[in-house]
Amino acid sequence: MKLSFSFLLFMVLGCNWLNAQNPSQTAIIADTTSVVDDKYREDQFYISVTYNLLGKKPDGVSQSGFSSGYHFGFIRDMPINKKRNLAIGVGLGFSSNSYNQTLQISESNSSFQYVILNDNEIEYSKNKFSTYLVEFPIEFRWRTSTALDYDFWRIYAGVKLGYVLYNSSKFNSTAADIKLSNIGDFNGFQYGLTLSAGYSTISFHLYYGLNEIFKSNAMVDGKSIDMNSVRIGLMFYIL
Repeated sequence: MKLSFSFLLFMVLGCNWLNAQNPSQTAIIADTTSVVDDKYREDQFYISVTYNLLGKKPDGVSQSGFSSGYHFGFIRDMPINKKRNLAIGVGLGFSSNSYNQTLQISESNSSFQYVILNDNEIEYSKNKFSTYLVEFPIEFRWRTSTALDYDFWRIYAGVKLGYVLYNSSKFNSTAADIKLSNIGDFNGFQYGLTLSAGYSTISFHLYYGLNEIFKSNAMVDGKSIDMNSVRIGLMFYIL
């Protein structure tokens, strides 16, 4: 009987002691959950899908079908003010771009020839060239984000430098097929202006090439092919 009474007394006192400790423990938990990361960064990874256009096309050259671009990479976000809503982003990425158009590329005597196709003179099912690049984006970033807000407005503007790792062209017709790769007339170094603007994880994205896709020695009808790349699409940012 004495043992049972002692055990019951111990349980009652123990519960009272635990209840007395609860307020301070709750305060500790609250303090822990209220801590925010004052060194947060934003938008480290990106994936983009674009519709590719050709600017400054020679007379007679047109585009047909859907010319697509796929881009992905990593950007190091480096805030430059106390609120961390301004930052510089520097990154590394990869890009695949195709252009369906009417400028045929062929090879003759170790040199490349360029002819503007006429649908009324020749039937063909495909004529395109493609480029595959490693890219180095540099951005100035403004956003309305905070350490606790993951849905925010953003405007990122900058430049993108690119090096063409591989290029190819393909022409398919009932008369002949022409497939070429590593065409020496392509500019190996590409660069342009970029703009991304949007809300939450999705942004409108624009790239405008500042230099030509082809070197100055690539000519059609006696004139240099001064086409540049213009990409319009969507950018998806991921922390």
